Amino acid sequence: MFLVAGLGNPGEEYVHTPHNLGFQVVDRLAERHGIRVTRKDSKALVGMGEIGGHPVILAEPQTYMNLSGASLTPLMEKHSVGVDRLVVVYDELDLGWLALKIKPKGSAAGHNGMKSVIASLGTSDIVRVRLGIHPGHPLTSGTDYLLAPMKRSQTKELDGFIDYAADAVRSIIAEGVEKAMTTYNRRAPGLKTEDA
Repeated sequence: MFLVAGLGNPGEEYVHTPHNLGFQVVDRLAERHGIRVTRKDSKALVGMGEIGGHPVILAEPQTYMNLSGASLTPLMEKHSVGVDRLVVVYDELDLGWLALKIKPKGSAAGHNGMKSVIASLGTSDIVRVRLGIHPGHPLTSGTDYLLAPMKRSQTKELDGFIDYAADAVRSIIAEGVEKAMTTYNRRAPGLKTEDA
């Protein structure tokens, strides 16, 4: 059993913000694979089904981003999901817009949602799919940008990116993280150097 957790914030006001891309990827996976993410379980909305030939739980913690671990740890314990079967999907301000980086482990790199997950599980050996959201120009406030509705131009580009990220998650489950990294890791369009 795999657990795919998209990180974000619950509530209508956050739906179209960069900080909720994790939820959007889980929603896309649910839509594609006929899974309803509507059941309340361990402070998350969850749905069960199959992706890439494996049983899967899709989850959207409802604890708010910075407390995501408080939902994922009990969810994993309840459903006997090992940390080696956890995939966490979230936005990453350190990566350029539309970059995608799969990592099998590592630090939270300043991301509070991932910090919470690592602290709660007691390990940083967690597969994560980082979705680049930095707009490519200086920001006066990262927090304001994360929690503000996206511009129309960004929203237009987002649909294909969410598809791409959903493909990457399916690849991790079906083919393993190494293969998925080779196929799906990409830098932001127009960037010549590697993102963080």
